[in-house]
Amino acid sequence: MSARPDDAPAPQSVPPFVPPPAPPSVPAPAAAARLLARIRTDRRAERWVPAFERDWAKALEDARYSYSLTPVHDVVRAWQARLAVTPAVDAFLAAGMDDSDGVASEDALGIRP
Repeated sequence: MSARPDDAPAPQSVPPFVPPPAPPSVPAPAAAARLLARIRTDRRAERWVPAFERDWAKALEDARYSYSLTPVHDVVRAWQARLAVTPAVDAFLAAGMDDSDGVASEDALGIRP
């Protein structure tokens, strides 16, 4: 026996709550300084340090005008990703693999800030 009358419509099933995707984690305040220290120890430092400093300066300028730290966080995340894949890229090149059909890092890692 049910408390619902026979002529009442069946209750609609409620979809389960699905939380929105979590935003990317915010880099630590000293993450940029640690990244720059890591970049300076790399054999590619001659090219990478100016590139990081250029990206960082642009992100600071963008953050200043937008009142948002998102550009700064994006630069840190992009350079963390670049440094994370460096060993795999080095191993690929050391193995003598053909890289003539390469993909731009922006295509693989996302838009460059």
